[in-house]
Amino acid sequence: MNLIEKGPGYASGLRDFGKYFTPGTVGAGIIAAIMGCTGPALLIITAGQDAGLEMGTIESWLFSVYFFGGLITIILALYYKQSICGAWSIPGVALVAAALAEFSFNEIVFAYILAGVIVLVIGFTGLVRKVMMWIPRAVVMGMVAGALFRFGLNIFPNTVALPAMALPMIAIWVLFTLYRTKLHVPGVLMALILGIIIAIAMGLSDFSNVTLSLAKPQIFTPEVSAGAIIGLAIPLAIIVITAENTQAMGVLMSIGNNPPVNAMTLISGVGGIITGFFGGHNANIAGPMTAITSSPEAGPVEGRYVGSVVDGVLFGGFGIIAAAALSIVSVLPKVLINVVVGLTMVGVLSSALTDAWHGKFKYGAFFAFFFTASLATWFKIGSPFWGLLFGTIMSYILDREDWQERKAAG
Repeated sequence: MNLIEKGPGYASGLRDFGKYFTPGTVGAGIIAAIMGCTGPALLIITAGQDAGLEMGTIESWLFSVYFFGGLITIILALYYKQSICGAWSIPGVALVAAALAEFSFNEIVFAYILAGVIVLVIGFTGLVRKVMMWIPRAVVMGMVAGALFRFGLNIFPNTVALPAMALPMIAIWVLFTLYRTKLHVPGVLMALILGIIIAIAMGLSDFSNVTLSLAKPQIFTPEVSAGAIIGLAIPLAIIVITAENTQAMGVLMSIGNNPPVNAMTLISGVGGIITGFFGGHNANIAGPMTAITSSPEAGPVEGRYVGSVVDGVLFGGFGIIAAAALSIVSVLPKVLINVVVGLTMVGVLSSALTDAWHGKFKYGAFFAFFFTASLATWFKIGSPFWGLLFGTIMSYILDREDWQERKAAG
């Protein structure tokens, strides 16, 4: 058995590309790219600015995850002719945001690279399914929800601080989210556009000094840290495998594809190693974006890979102009950014909460959520690790019936 699954190949993918280059596939690719390049980008920028990182560092972070995330998309989608999308982990940013308060950026870079190595090794050994059996998905999702919780909490205090800006943004987000199947425009994008218009009208933003330039990526030297291994590298690797890759694999299976599980895991590991040197937390397979390009609106299943390629080109292009995006965001009011980031988290957070408490292992998920949401550190190790550790331990103690059912089911 080959470690890396065989696919139709690039010649086949390119040959049929024009045949399936339709409004449906192109539209799905554009929507996926817009979703990934608006609110999520602000999440990275906010995390970096709150930690006091230099603008050049944040710029390199943005470049790496977007450029290499787009490259992963093009490589896999064209070769396997499946609607596979690469990007980066939104929950991973929440872990990084907490870790930045405890470790230097060079130690963070070390954790990024090690997380990629862990994912790569798991991909080589074929341990993906075993890792998923050791740690219940509900516990992982509880940790993810706890890490994202503070971003969702930001919506209300910022609305109170500047209701004239926040309330219209929330209203238009609700409208476009409610009618998303008809309007086909992400509500977060419309909230961002309206927020910018309001900011200009209120005299809170001045774009006259915005510079439009290409990204200038940097290479960072990793600095070994035992605390960063436990506090960031291990939780980040687990999220990439259990929360990102498996979601995308499930989406692809649901439309009749046979996803290349090993290839998707291996390239996520390589992506984590490469982006780490540029200051990015991981370039991996993206569940939500894969879902968009895999939707029925994208047309026949065999041609939906074209939408992913379109998304990959736009995603990678955004990384190249990351400096311009950072320049624009730097003149936006904090309230606008916090509200958009919070609205971006709604879907991811609600999905994580549903996965955590919808089925089995509820006690483990409960403790994972609250340990992580506390943001408390212990021995200079951040709360995500403790949430994952104690959530799993409490699950083995209190969720015994669920473990017995899993064991009986094989």
